[in-house]
Order: sequence, then structure tokens, then C-alpha cells
Amino acid sequence: MSELPKAYEPQAIAESLYARWLHDGNHRADPESLKPAFSLVMPPPNITGMLTLGHVLNNSLQDVLARKARLEGCEVLWLPGTDHAGLATEMVVERSLRKQRGIGRREVGREEFLRLVEEWRETHGRIIIEQLKKLGSSADWSRERFTMDAGYSRAVQRVFVELYRKGLIYRGKRMVNWCPASLTALSDEEVLPREEQSHLYYVRYALEGDPGSFLTVATTRPETIPGDTGIAVHPEDERYRRWIGARAFRPFPHEPIPIVADAAVDPAFGTGALKITPAHDKLDFEIGHRHGLPIVDILHPDGRLHCPALPELDGLDRFEARRRAASLLEEKGLLAKVEPYLHTVGVSERANVPIEPRLSEQWFLRYPKLEEALQVVRERRIRFFPEHWEKVYEHWIENIQDWCISRQVWWGHRIPVWWKEGSHRCQVESPGPDWTQDPDTLDTWFSSWLWAFETMDSATRRKFYPTSVLVTGPDIIFLWVARMIIAGLEFQPGRGSGPEENIPFRAVYFTGLIRDRLGRKMSKSLGNSPDPLLLIEKYGADGLRFGLLRIAPQGQDIRFDEKQIEEGRNFCNKLWNACRFRVRYGPLSADARPWEHRLSPFAVEMLAALGRTGIRLEEAFAAYEFSEAAGLLYAFVWDDFCASFLEATKVDLAREGSPTASGTLAAFDYALSWTLRLLHPFCPFVTEELWNRLELGPSTIQFAGWFSAAEAQELEERLAERKEAALQARAIYQAAERGRHLRSTYGVPSNQKVPFLLRADAPLADAERAVLAALANASEVADLDGPPPKAPMVLTAVGELYLPLEGILDLELERKRLTHEKEKLARNWKGIQERLQNPEVSARVPAEKLKAWKEQAEELEGAMRRIEAQLSEISQ
Repeated sequence: MSELPKAYEPQAIAESLYARWLHDGNHRADPESLKPAFSLVMPPPNITGMLTLGHVLNNSLQDVLARKARLEGCEVLWLPGTDHAGLATEMVVERSLRKQRGIGRREVGREEFLRLVEEWRETHGRIIIEQLKKLGSSADWSRERFTMDAGYSRAVQRVFVELYRKGLIYRGKRMVNWCPASLTALSDEEVLPREEQSHLYYVRYALEGDPGSFLTVATTRPETIPGDTGIAVHPEDERYRRWIGARAFRPFPHEPIPIVADAAVDPAFGTGALKITPAHDKLDFEIGHRHGLPIVDILHPDGRLHCPALPELDGLDRFEARRRAASLLEEKGLLAKVEPYLHTVGVSERANVPIEPRLSEQWFLRYPKLEEALQVVRERRIRFFPEHWEKVYEHWIENIQDWCISRQVWWGHRIPVWWKEGSHRCQVESPGPDWTQDPDTLDTWFSSWLWAFETMDSATRRKFYPTSVLVTGPDIIFLWVARMIIAGLEFQPGRGSGPEENIPFRAVYFTGLIRDRLGRKMSKSLGNSPDPLLLIEKYGADGLRFGLLRIAPQGQDIRFDEKQIEEGRNFCNKLWNACRFRVRYGPLSADARPWEHRLSPFAVEMLAALGRTGIRLEEAFAAYEFSEAAGLLYAFVWDDFCASFLEATKVDLAREGSPTASGTLAAFDYALSWTLRLLHPFCPFVTEELWNRLELGPSTIQFAGWFSAAEAQELEERLAERKEAALQARAIYQAAERGRHLRSTYGVPSNQKVPFLLRADAPLADAERAVLAALANASEVADLDGPPPKAPMVLTAVGELYLPLEGILDLELERKRLTHEKEKLARNWKGIQERLQNPEVSARVPAEKLKAWKEQAEELEGAMRRIEAQLSEISQ
């Protein structure tokens, strides 16, 4: 057994331990193993990614599950990889290209640009993977995949071809979300809502055949007027019923357009009349389609206006064109008024610019297996944690739209379709030199929806598919989770044809969002997003992991405070120091059996607490309550083991010839062995280091066994005859706690030894009295035989405990201090009562304020009663 250094230095051990784990292949999954399988796939981080607290939370949770399963004797596959992140990566490389050479991707051409992307990926694409290793992630890195590696790319192409031949993939001209900055279609999930202060322009449309009469329309986008092909009103709107079927003149270019009736129009918005621009608004497109209105596209892909018949606007950026269109309307006398208007616009998640609804010819997928995808969740073949996400999932499936799977970016899986003279054929290989491949690539999520099974070979699938659990964020429940379920059911990668064999995972755990301590979303612009690597450097990976997991309740957002990570490090130090204490008393026993020894009440109670913790821990893991699990371990180690048992141990071992000393050490070793294993999934580095230094078992803790509910139950049975001893220990601990509180109440410093008096309900053993004195930092706990002294007293489970203050405090000064405090409280209480009893004040103050005053008055009354009791206790 090697000596433990005085201080725990996590940075000094983490790198060497992780290197040893990798060298020994501890995390490699063996598909031929006879052990029960446990598997999960890592949500592949983007190759543009850098480690964030969100990554720390997500991957720490996965690591907890993987390490726990190894301890339980499972063959574990945690399969890692990265995502090519088509649009995000393309933007990063193009931004670098413009900065270095002043040109974009179109100037260098597709082939050269893709070469530059590959070059960038070789340099930067695995940064986040190396950062995850610093966190202690025990993934099987020998199986690391990339969504554009050769094998995976072939699978993506094969799936496209298969779905195309089934008629599920088709090409069509549809309204899509268009990003004018990235020049590509986006899914609804890639468009973020953002409130924007804009204007509402009220535009007059002259009525045909009725000179001097106008129909006024409110719009936020006057620049799209050249694309208007109709005006719609609600069929039951009495203001406009007489004009239905008539025509009005579009302001520019000046042409008549029909007025139609459609129930989709909101009569309460603006004037109740809606200008219809079918090419540039989804609702307008639907209304226009119902009424056979022409579709006029007046925007270039980059957001500039395309209207040659109107030189004043042609070629202008859409926002400049908006200002110019408003000026034109005003010049023509057609702008009735302009009002400020706060509304929500869709913004491209990547480019951070407002998107444009645009008609575009794209590739679409009709989702297969939708009913089956609903059933596997409704029947709980796949369980969601928290459960309320099941309803969100069902609503999306029941209202699903065809998936736009094509993107106008170059970095990605190119669509395997070749064109010749307007016809198209779907093949993986080019038919010949006269054919041209479709220039578009597939939506990044089209490759990701295969991740759960195309990352595995057939032997691995046989062992590890379906996977056990997926840990991810709720923001991609549609983008990824639902689509993976559909893909598994459609392509049937399992061992049979039923849903049970083909679902991609049996459970999904959705993490919460990490916010700062003020509740704000973390962002670089706010400067409230700490660098996890700096936190690891400062507090250690274990401190970061444990501190974060303790505050991550299921399904709730997390308020981050660095103090919590500091507490995580302090917890690791506490564990380290407890082990240093034990080493003073010789080698530890790797197979300690404390129940075979004579045990002190304090050893019995600590072992009972270990058993209770083990049972509750299993319940927490079964419910995916990770913060509850971390909290249980924290409470056991900090309170039950260190603050209580370890202090009692000091007393026991200090007594010469103690009959329970050997039992105390055996209990210490037994509990420490299991505690390190229970903590290992949360704090892998410190537990591995202590396990090896204390020589508690095999060369690594990772496969040393798990303190299961059955083990905990067996321990409870072995201690069944010693329940009274455990109760006595709890009584001593409670008495000591109340004694410390008594000291605090009267301002006696915690490090000052003071005498206590005890009127005991039953005789205390010398060892028990010594522990009570040690925990209360008492110079002695003497028996009280006569009448009670004039001293403060608390009732405890072992009797009346008195703190004689004579000689410890200046009682006269203490009486003056308490009297002054009571008078201050009384003044405050009187002021509140005067307000409450004043009818004029009560009449104008909100009920919530009155309630708060009443509660404050009650608190003041309670504080005054406590001071009165203290004055009584120390009065002469």
C-alpha cells in the first residue's frame, strides 16, 4: 500500500490514469463476450465543436451509465463519433477563406473548396474528442466513427436509393425556409423565432371601376408588393363582402389583381385584408393555391429583389428595398400610415439572418412507419425520461410533414442522382460521362438518423442493438430522436422483424438546459459561458462532473454557479482525506467482513446508512434521477461517513485496548471499498487512484462489482440484531448536532472547547459520551444530578443537554445584546402592525403585499419569542 500525498492533486493523476485505461483496452467492447450487453451511442458532436458545459453534462451522464454497467458485470459499448455538420463546417471554412484570401467558396470552386474543408477537418475536426477524453469519457475510441467516413457514406447512399425506389423520396417544388446568407433550404427546426421591432405599413390598393375608392392592406413587407397576385378577406367579414370577386390595382407594377374570400384570413390583423404573395409566404402560398392565383418570384436567392419591370427596386437588398418601397408608396399617395410593430420572425440558426419563405425545387422524404413509431412509445417499448416528452413526440408524429432532405451546400453527402436532358436516374455510381450529378447534398440529419445502427458491423449489432439508452437534449427530439426511431423500424437492423428488435434504443433521457445563476441562457456575447477546460484545470474533471451532476435534476433547467464545482472538488478532497486518515492505522482489508467483529454503535449505524444509500441509489438510477443519485452519495460520504462515523472512529481508535477497534477498521474498509465503487461512475479518477493506492482489489476499480440493492439487503440482514445499537448512535449524533446549534445560538466559537451538562434519560457508555463530547467540541459532558442550572438547554434523544455560559460569555453583555435585538424586532413588528391596521393603507395595497406583511410580522413574533426564551435561560 503506497502512502497517500497530503493533498489530492487531480491534474497530476488524470492524464496517466486515462492513458493506462486506453493502453489496457478497458473500454473496448467485445461482441463475442458472454456478459449481458449494455450499449449507447454518443450523440456525435459537430467537428466544428468545442467543449461546452452542455457537452460536459451530456457526456458525464453517458459515462456514469457506462461505468456503472461495467461495475455491474456488463459488456459495455459506448460508441463515439463526430458529425460532419455540413452547413456549420462550410461556414467556418468559408469565413476563414474570406479572411485569408478575400474570396468565397464559389470563387475557388467545389473541388478545391472541399479539399480545403478536408484539410481543416484534419487539423480541427477532432478537438472536441480530445477534450471529451480530458473529462474522463470511457467511450470505445477504437470504434470512433465519422458521418462521412467511407463505410458510413456508402450506407447513406444505399438508404437514399432504397427509399427512392420505394417512392418515398421525390423531387418537388415546395415552399421551404430559405437562408439568403447560406443560400440553402433549412428545416423548421433550424429556424429560431426572434422578436423584432418592425413596422406595419398600411397600403392603399385602388379598386377597379370605383375611382377614388381604396382597399387598405396592412403588411410588414412592402418590398414584396411586386409579387402580389391577389388580396384575400374573410368570407364573413361584412366590411369587404361586397368586394369579393372584384379586382384592385397592385401599387407597383400597376396591374389589377383579384379579391378572393378565404377562411384562413384573420379579420383582426391589420385591416382584415391580406395581400397574397404566393411565392414568399407559406400561408399566402396555400391561399393562392386554393384560388388558382399566379406565383411570381421576385427575390434572388441572396435576398436581392428581382423585378426588372420596376428599376427602382430591382437588385436592391430586401431590407433596403423595404425602405425604398415605403418611399415609393408615399410618393404615390398610397401609404395610409406606418405603425411600430413588434412581431416574431424566423431566423437562420447558423447564419443569424431572417429566413425567407421561398418556392424551391428540393428533394423530400415521405416518412415511413409512422404508426409503428407512435406505438413503440405509447406501449413503452421506448421510455422517455421525463415522461412528458412522450406527448410532445406524439404531437409531432401526428402532425408530421414531408422532410426536405436536400441542402444547397457542398460539404456533405452528395445526392446520388445523375441528370441527362431533363430526365433523372437514381444510382450510387455515375452512369457515364454524359450524365451530371445533382449538385445538392443531403441534410446532415439524413446521415445522423442512421447513427444508432450504421455505426456498427453485423457482429456488433447482434450483441449490442437495440442500444440500452440515448442521452440527448430535448431540442433535437424531432431532428434526431424521432427520426432514429423511424429509421430503425424501416430498415430493421435488429435480429428479427418485430419492433422490439429494431427500435434504436430502449430509453431516452433528455437533459436540461444549463443557464447561468441569473437564469439566462449561456452565450459568448453575455460572457456567462465558462470554459470547461479551465474548470477542469482549476477543480479537476471529477470536481466538474460531480458538481454539475448534483445540480442537474431530471427535466429541469440547471442554474450554474462555479461554487457548485468548487463543492465538487471539496467533496473529492474530503474523500481523499478520509482515506489518508485510514492509512495511519495500517493496511486495509480488501475483503473485510465487519459483521464478524464486535462493532460500536457508530460502526453499525454507518453500515446501516450504507445499506439505505445502496437501496435508494438503485431506485434513483432506475428512474434516471442522476442528481438524486449524486446527492445520496454526497450525503453518505460527507455526513454519515466523514462528519459522523470518522469522528467517532477517532475516539474509538484513540482508546487503548478498545474492544471495538478491529470492528471499526473492518467497517471502515468495507464501507470505503463499496463507496469508491459507487462513486466511480461520477468521479472516475479519484476513485481509481484511491482504489489502487489502498490496494482494495484488482488493478482497476472499473470491473470490481456494484453495491446492488441485493447486496444492500444482505447487509441489512446481517445487521438485523444490532438495530438498537444503530438507534443509539443516531441519538448521540442528534444530541451533538443540537449541542452545536446551542453553541451557535449564543455565539460560542465552534473551535472553543466548552463543558456541557447532561441529564441523561439512560446511562451513556464511556465511549458514547466521548463521541458526544468530540462531535460537540466539548471539554467534557458531565452528568447533571442536581437541579437544572441557569443555562440554555435543548432536549435531545439522550436527555436534557445544558450549556453553562458562566465564564464563557459575559452574561450581562449578552443580556444587553439580546434585549437590544428584541427591541429592534419589536419596533419593526409595531411598524408593520400599524400598516396592517390602517384601513386606508389596506385598501390601496395589493393583496400579495398585505400577505407578505402578515408573514413578516409572524416571523418577527417568532424571533422575539426565541430571544425571550434565551433571556430567560441566562437570567440570574
